[in-house]
Amino acid sequence: MSCPICSKPTDPKYRPFCSARCKDVDLGRWLSEAYVIPGSGDDDPEELAQAMEDALTKRDQDKPH
Repeated sequence: MSCPICSKPTDPKYRPFCSARCKDVDLGRWLSEAYVIPGSGDDDPEELAQAMEDALTKRDQDKPH
């Protein structure tokens, strides 16, 4: 396996990276939002929270007593 940052062989100490430097470069990319997980972007946080609350309530009601 090669380092995802520089393609050098990985070091077990820093796996999957080859060094602390490449590990820090990767962390910096995550923190600066260079890496993103694509999504539709039209999810309403309040609607999602309500759906979660409804699901938990239903789960609790379905539990045998």
